Amino acid sequence: MIIQVIGVSGCGKTTIARKLSESMGLPYYDADDFHPQANIDKMSNGQPLNDEDRASWLATLSMNLQQWEQEGGAILACSALKEKYRKVLARGLDHCHWVFLSGSYELILERMNKRKDHYMSGEMLKSQFEALEVPAYGIHIDIQKSPEEIIEKIKSSL
Repeated sequence: MIIQVIGVSGCGKTTIARKLSESMGLPYYDADDFHPQANIDKMSNGQPLNDEDRASWLATLSMNLQQWEQEGGAILACSALKEKYRKVLARGLDHCHWVFLSGSYELILERMNKRKDHYMSGEMLKSQFEALEVPAYGIHIDIQKSPEEIIEKIKSSL
């Protein structure tokens, strides 16, 4: 089983995916760890990525997701803002579950401004909200809930 925890930067993907990983005994991966250095440099300079920038990154993630599913499953934290990205990430998977973490721009901006040592600044949040295509499927979770409540909701919805 593959569980992909998705949403804009700052919504809590990493926190929730890690806690879910611990709770379910599945390996955790962060999609940001698979970006090529050119993408990291671009985002660090305050420039949003375009579809061309993301193509090789998505292909790499897709291959890894297929492998992880064969090995028993995994949990991936990934923005997956657009439907076409999610289609690539679900390609070849038998059991893929989506968890969409949603919250207001103001709440997420406040959280992002408190972050330290993260390559994406709060300034880029606006471009993520503009690019976001909210999925019509999956488990939708309001990020105002506690991490424990979110984990319980995810597990009871699977």
